[in-house]
Amino acid sequence: MAWQLVFTEQYNRRAARFLRRHPNAQSQYAKTLKLLEANPHHPSLRLHALKGKLSGLHSVSINLSYRITLELIITGSEVVLINIGDHDAVYF
Repeated sequence: MAWQLVFTEQYNRRAARFLRRHPNAQSQYAKTLKLLEANPHHPSLRLHALKGKLSGLHSVSINLSYRITLELIITGSEVVLINIGDHDAVYF
């Protein structure tokens, strides 16, 4: 089953800013998006639910330093991308 990635305007701005600051992460970011679309539960993404004020969201890893927070809508097979950045940036 393929998942549909939903790119909000706000996420696109954040992703563009992230990629300008971290051009070396561009290939890892692209690979993460492909895996996320094919199977959000792939082990290398390290998908996990968030707690506290981010309860209801999930996070996946681009690499050891960078994360993407997302909303996983299982009933519609959609993945809504919320934020991208290092640990402190995405977990506010």
